Amino acid sequence: MSKGSYSFTTPIYYVNAAPHLGTAYTTVAADTVARYQRMNGYDVAFVTGMDEHGQKVADTAAAHDMTPQAWCDSMEPAFRDAWDLLDITYTDFVRTTEPRQARTVQKFWTDLHEKGYLYKGAYEGWYCVHEETYYAESDLEKNEEGQFVCPDCKRPVQLMSSGEENWFFKLSEFQQPLLDFYASNPDFIRPESRRNEIVSFVSRGLKDLSISRSTFDWGIPLPFDEGHVAYVWADALLAYLTGIGYADPNRPGEFDYHWPMNYHFVGKDIIRFHCVIWPAMLMAAGLPITHTVFGHGFLLTKGEKMSKSKGNGLMPADLVSIFGVDAYRYYFMSDVQFGQDGSISMERMVQVYNNELANTWGNLCSRVMNMAGKYFEGKVPQAPAGAEQNPLRELTDQLYATYDGCMGEVDFTGAAAAVQKVAQRVNLYVEESAPWNLAKSPETADELAAVIYNSLEAIRIIALYMAPFMPNTSNEVMRRLGLGNACAAEDIQAATAWGQLPAGNAVEKGDPLFPRLDVEKISVDMA
Repeated sequence: MSKGSYSFTTPIYYVNAAPHLGTAYTTVAADTVARYQRMNGYDVAFVTGMDEHGQKVADTAAAHDMTPQAWCDSMEPAFRDAWDLLDITYTDFVRTTEPRQARTVQKFWTDLHEKGYLYKGAYEGWYCVHEETYYAESDLEKNEEGQFVCPDCKRPVQLMSSGEENWFFKLSEFQQPLLDFYASNPDFIRPESRRNEIVSFVSRGLKDLSISRSTFDWGIPLPFDEGHVAYVWADALLAYLTGIGYADPNRPGEFDYHWPMNYHFVGKDIIRFHCVIWPAMLMAAGLPITHTVFGHGFLLTKGEKMSKSKGNGLMPADLVSIFGVDAYRYYFMSDVQFGQDGSISMERMVQVYNNELANTWGNLCSRVMNMAGKYFEGKVPQAPAGAEQNPLRELTDQLYATYDGCMGEVDFTGAAAAVQKVAQRVNLYVEESAPWNLAKSPETADELAAVIYNSLEAIRIIALYMAPFMPNTSNEVMRRLGLGNACAAEDIQAATAWGQLPAGNAVEKGDPLFPRLDVEKISVDMA
């Protein structure tokens, strides 16, 4: 029986460039949660997509001598192919140019218009086209030429002023309701450093938000005022609703089942939109607010954020070609603490790959499966009476509680460490038991069978818990044990119970799961 809904999103990504390591980092994190919570018995909704409207997209399209729609259409394969490469199991991919997104946006803002949360006014202020955000002058910085620049991307901002009227959302009315909400829901913004930043920002006062433009038409028309289109965040944030069936007559009941979301995973540079504008919009609409917005840190190389403009940006395929998909996923989830900035390097990737995957996990599978072939004709031995009383069972019995707790807190590093602890203990168990010595005498045949069975059973359990990080490897380990797809488990806690590996199953050693790498022979430069 299902435990109910578990729903979350990545950002709806801009289409001005193909997915890079930072984009993939957020998406792999979401997929790791998706895979685990499915195995944990939940009905998962995992929404991602493409943010296709706004001035920045129109400018990018023009720079490529394309219409905005043609540019967006050309970028869809880049995103879908990248997520296919990384084995991302999203449940919905929302393009904001789709008719269903227009239906969501028009219904939502018409509702707020009728409730009196919108008014017409002229806009004026410092505006960053790249971030598509207005800033108070007090928030701006100056560059060496004395120009005001965006505090986030450091690009020059423009003083936008127009006598033309646009629609504004009464964001200022939600200052105190937001502060009250933060106080009563301390886990809404995580980690705590992001929460402190947002509380400080809102406490300084909020300005009403321009949610429409009438100077260009690359956006979703507002039905209550011809000539106005919804602008940027007034459009993109609502894709989260579209992805679970909001205002969709073909998906009855789905929205009510999956809303509110458990998580929005976002980069720390866009938390103001998700932690200020978004909950205020939901309050105005009378909708429950997402449980948690998790603003993770940046990936850094030599202390700088990775970006194509700085020349230190890599594509996921660059690293997958070296490490493979599973090792790529494992490294970014296990070695970069989610929530903090993470310094990454080729040397460290190779170190994690060789130490944790090749030496510990991969070598464990090879040596134990090889001994099953050598001592038991390639079969799982029958465990003798009392074999279930062993140190490996004691450790695996504790694994679900530890791992589930970490995953519930999106502590991927802690979850991976818990599994590695078991793998290390199994390797030690094999060394201590010395089955190669037990095999020398018929008198220790039962003890040999117990050691090999216990080791294989522990490998089965480890494969289950490695599956959210490395689905292909776990499925291959299960296949070599004569079992089904690891990711198909629907109750990982029940599947952890000791003794479910059938005696007599064929065991296949196969090729090394993770052939060792030499960093000096790798030509890709992450710096």
